[in-house]
Amino acid sequence: MAVTQAGTLYVVATPIGNLGDLTARAREVLASVAAICAEDTRHTRQLLGAVGIDRPLLALHEHNEEDIAWKLVERLRAGESLALVSDAGTPLVSDPGYRLVREVRAAGLRVSPVPGACAAIAALSVAGIPSDRFCFEGFLPAKASGRREKLAALSGESRTLVFYESSHRIEESLADMAAAFGGEREAVLARELTKLFETVFGDTLDDLIAKVAADDNQRKGEFVIVVRGCEDDTEARLLEGQRLYAKLAEHLKPSLAAKLAADISGAPRKALYGGGE
Repeated sequence: MAVTQAGTLYVVATPIGNLGDLTARAREVLASVAAICAEDTRHTRQLLGAVGIDRPLLALHEHNEEDIAWKLVERLRAGESLALVSDAGTPLVSDPGYRLVREVRAAGLRVSPVPGACAAIAALSVAGIPSDRFCFEGFLPAKASGRREKLAALSGESRTLVFYESSHRIEESLADMAAAFGGEREAVLARELTKLFETVFGDTLDDLIAKVAADDNQRKGEFVIVVRGCEDDTEARLLEGQRLYAKLAEHLKPSLAAKLAADISGAPRKALYGGGE
């Protein structure tokens, strides 16, 4: 009796705007799998129609991923190969798919990447900001308090920072970044990458804020913000110490909070708390 060979889950990157960025291998894989798991089947159907591919689509998004992952694992075990795509770019980068990939790997089945477009990497490649070390932060919290707390925690980060943002919050996020990092911090705003109205500009966060405020078009579309990391080690330690002190002081005496924050961050204790030794 022949043993059925298990299928493969292909994680396929799709264009972030320009259809020409769909690779030949991605086309081949999408045309050959038993079904395609898509974040938004309507969006993916349009993409497939544009490149002449007709395959069954399965909705896989944050609300149903955990519930259907096991069913997809069973299909793979039965010998079917599947593809996973997001609305645009590389799946799992601020998009659903993590739980499915984890379940497939846990089952001992093959997961294979089909690389291609990624907005974060595309923006980083044209920003002119150090890219040898960077951290991707994705979308910031929608609520102002959460967003500001997150940015405060990153204020002393020495690596280049990469964020995604929507048109609804681009002005607020840039303002909060300037408040957390300083308006003179070098930054680049990449908008609508690979699309008709692509723009990439920057100098400092204050410069970005002014340009976005002066041009309605710069408040439309999808954005990647690239911010240079904190270059001053002393400043980075102080910023981290101040952040830690503020959190610890909510629960501890100021003197003890300052001591712990200084020990953890390396910042001078006196700079965090004026109570002396």
